[in-house]
Amino acid sequence: MIISTADRLGQVKEYYFSQKLAEVRKMQAEGKDVLNLAIGSPDLPPAAAVLNRASEELYKPVNHGYQSYAGLPELKESISQWLQKVFEVKLDATSEILPLIGSKEGITHISLTFLNPGDQVLVPELCYPAYGAVAEMCGAEVIRFPLLEDNGWQPDWQYLQELDYSRIKLLWLNYPHMPTGQPADFDTLSRFVQLAKEKQVLLCHDNPYSMILPSGKPISIFSVPGAKEVALELNSMSKSFNMAGWRIGWVAGSKDYIQAILKIKSNVDSGMFKPMMLAAVEALKLGDEWFDSINKVYAQRRVKAQAIMDKLGCTYSADQQGMFVWAHIPDDVHSAEDLVERLLHENHVFITPGFIFGDKGKKYVRISLCSGVEVYEEALKRL
Repeated sequence: MIISTADRLGQVKEYYFSQKLAEVRKMQAEGKDVLNLAIGSPDLPPAAAVLNRASEELYKPVNHGYQSYAGLPELKESISQWLQKVFEVKLDATSEILPLIGSKEGITHISLTFLNPGDQVLVPELCYPAYGAVAEMCGAEVIRFPLLEDNGWQPDWQYLQELDYSRIKLLWLNYPHMPTGQPADFDTLSRFVQLAKEKQVLLCHDNPYSMILPSGKPISIFSVPGAKEVALELNSMSKSFNMAGWRIGWVAGSKDYIQAILKIKSNVDSGMFKPMMLAAVEALKLGDEWFDSINKVYAQRRVKAQAIMDKLGCTYSADQQGMFVWAHIPDDVHSAEDLVERLLHENHVFITPGFIFGDKGKKYVRISLCSGVEVYEEALKRL
């Protein structure tokens, strides 16, 4: 007997990388040396001080029990201090910050907290697929708002103003933007805050890339006066601190929003591992020299990734931020998927097709900066 699955599975596709990485592993098992330039998983280790703190705490018997659903007070205080130091925004550590087992999980917590079946959710037409996928799992309808390529991937404000907001509950945004690398802009975030107040929707700003190859001073949605009334912000230790597998992130916002999310979170997990939270405290103490060191590495890799794009005849903006290079494929190439498949099976080089981020990405590809320089050089040789 086979038990039927829930109806929601009919709304959700398996994550592209889940399927494609299985294919890559199969090729590697067959002896094919596939170079993976697709995944944004930092290959560099966390700072030595972070590893040392984790190791020290690991051997303390008192650190292995269940922890608070709301996270360690020390971690919340460290996050609050870091936000003030980096973004010059002040949030109450006790009531306005909630540590998460990764910010991806936070997308689910937020959606479960605020969405009812039949609600509508606005997401950029190019974005991290989880925003829309989780909304659909909650029974909500996803509306993709246009980004204007010829205007630096800025939102189509006329489209947003003219929408019917009677059923729209959440609006997802992400600056610095993934996948296009569009940097954060104070005026853009300000217009979103004004829109949210006018239309009475909740802004959900995903902000994991602000410290990677920044084009200026990092910006938080809470840099905009009054944003706390209408916004939440997710951030993560994954990218900026090389702690992707540790699964540590947080959501910040007003006390009422955070308390509502905690009701969901407390029914989903049993808190985070204390040694990892204390190691995160150590990471949040790192200064400019840490970010300068990792960005020096990413800058060197970006030069090589751009050289690969040049070799493929792709075009790209030099102003991108984050740990990827996003580029338009040549006009004579039918689709990004065709190009990616050819590179994978003929050259054993795996890059990301842009269509996984939305239909507008069908003519785009993305290369990650999470491999050593020698890997990009080998990819260039193969091309």
